[in-house]
Amino acid sequence: MRDLGPTDVRFAVRLTPRGGTDRVDGVEDGVLRAHVAAPPIEGAANQALLRLLAAELGVPRRDIRLVAGASGRTKLVVVEGIEPDRVTRRWPGLRL
Repeated sequence: MRDLGPTDVRFAVRLTPRGGTDRVDGVEDGVLRAHVAAPPIEGAANQALLRLLAAELGVPRRDIRLVAGASGRTKLVVVEGIEPDRVTRRWPGLRL
């Protein structure tokens, strides 16, 4: 994993696939909680999560990547080119 730049942010997400509509439920114990409608088959839920986070943060999908947890419920995500304050204002209590 490469080092984070000054405008890169890394945080954990607890994902529930097949969870109805795509939505972010907030922060619990410093971890973002999200649901996506997509099933956890062939990376569909992971891709839905990355699209959801991009839309929530107002950044291009290409600036968000999954760096750990591809097959588990807890994911580690990196958003490139965003100030950490912008992320914590969007989701107070998120551990970066």
